[in-house]
Amino acid sequence: MEKKKTFVEDIERSLYDIKNEDRYSYKANQGLTEDIVRAISKEKNDPDWMLDFRLRSLEVYNNTALPSWGPALDELDMDHIVTYVRPDTTMKGDWKEVPEDIKNTFDRLGIPQAEKESLAGVGAQYDSEVVYHSIKEDLVKQGVVYTDMESALRDYESMVKEYFMQLVTPKDHKFVALHGAVWSGGSFVYVPPGVHVDIPLQSYFRLNSPGAGQFEHTLIIVDKEASLHFIEGCSAPKYNVTNLHAGCVELYVKEGARLRYSTIENWSRNMLNLNTKRALVDKDGLIEWVSGSFGSKISMLYPRSILRGEHARAEFTGVTFAAKGQTLDTGAAVIHAAPYTSSNISTRSISKDGGVVVYRGAIKVAPNAHHSKSSVNCESLMLDDLSRSDTLPVMDILNDDVDIGHEAKIGRISDEAIFYLMSRGISEEEAKAMIVRGFVEPIAKELPLEYAVEMNNLVNLELEGTMG
Repeated sequence: MEKKKTFVEDIERSLYDIKNEDRYSYKANQGLTEDIVRAISKEKNDPDWMLDFRLRSLEVYNNTALPSWGPALDELDMDHIVTYVRPDTTMKGDWKEVPEDIKNTFDRLGIPQAEKESLAGVGAQYDSEVVYHSIKEDLVKQGVVYTDMESALRDYESMVKEYFMQLVTPKDHKFVALHGAVWSGGSFVYVPPGVHVDIPLQSYFRLNSPGAGQFEHTLIIVDKEASLHFIEGCSAPKYNVTNLHAGCVELYVKEGARLRYSTIENWSRNMLNLNTKRALVDKDGLIEWVSGSFGSKISMLYPRSILRGEHARAEFTGVTFAAKGQTLDTGAAVIHAAPYTSSNISTRSISKDGGVVVYRGAIKVAPNAHHSKSSVNCESLMLDDLSRSDTLPVMDILNDDVDIGHEAKIGRISDEAIFYLMSRGISEEEAKAMIVRGFVEPIAKELPLEYAVEMNNLVNLELEGTMG
């Protein structure tokens, strides 16, 4: 039997890389102009205030420079990006009515099966719009709203207008402004006071069209003393042209409420992932982030929690895996804006074959935020001497009566550990895989079951063919 090569040029992601024919009912021209933004707005039947918002965002985008820090984004050419692709179908509430090729895509990803077994509601977005949506009737009776953003803009316009891009504003940075101009698709969730959604809701975003961007908007409001677990997943097949993801997530956690937001971003290696996520937490509220960053050529992703009420809390648990040709610049930020707030950040990052991972974090304690507590722990594992890992924490502490801690560890798999496991009859490949799985285990156990399985499968895919 022929021995596996020591190195494989790229990983075979057959499940994620199956492409469908690029069928659509409407496709915007390449580029980013006022005419294109107006055409998207007309195609989506936006109210006048949303068109105005899009045009103001476009103006901000045109007047804002690229970030002066982080990975180089020279290959992003908006003149060759299609910002809107409406699928050749309307949104369905019955899975049987979804077009066969799209349905098969989500079947392979396990979305319908997960819906049957462990979810209270599902949304499936394909290119720029949601093609399937469902929610259990008992949640509807309790007043829970879970729908796509296009429907929310029509059916819950006053609430959308009150919250939409108020937490993440177009002036924050260039790609938020881009999002504000061309956003489409995404999820809207409202959980009424005191309602506990015991079974998770899940949205899955699939980008199929080559050379396109995906700009979904997620807006979640968990009202007083309510709770929710929301799961997002995303993937795309690999093309020889650049694709762009610049989504936006706004999470509002009201007094005494609790929200867990779990996601695995598993984009293809031609994707630039420039996503923005933010949570605003009121008194006694809790936001829990569980994040996995795989795939994409470049990622810039730093979920931010703003703790504006006393005793508000934020927990962030994340894992990042970068291979050859990937620069995954990720992290987390917390602003302690009230007394007695607390945060905990725990991340694991893995790099191999020259992949670059960067942890970029920020903790800020406002002058009035006395008795705040924060703990940051980031650990990096490099699988060879070609890879790179950087930790760039920033601590801006404006009150002395606080408890702040930071710990960072960067290391490689030790030859001694591999030798020890091999001496027990374990192959070198499995020994290394065991060490990596053990390294990410604290993260995996926080993920929903199907995502923990997906993460372990992705780790195994990344390791396959790199040793032996």
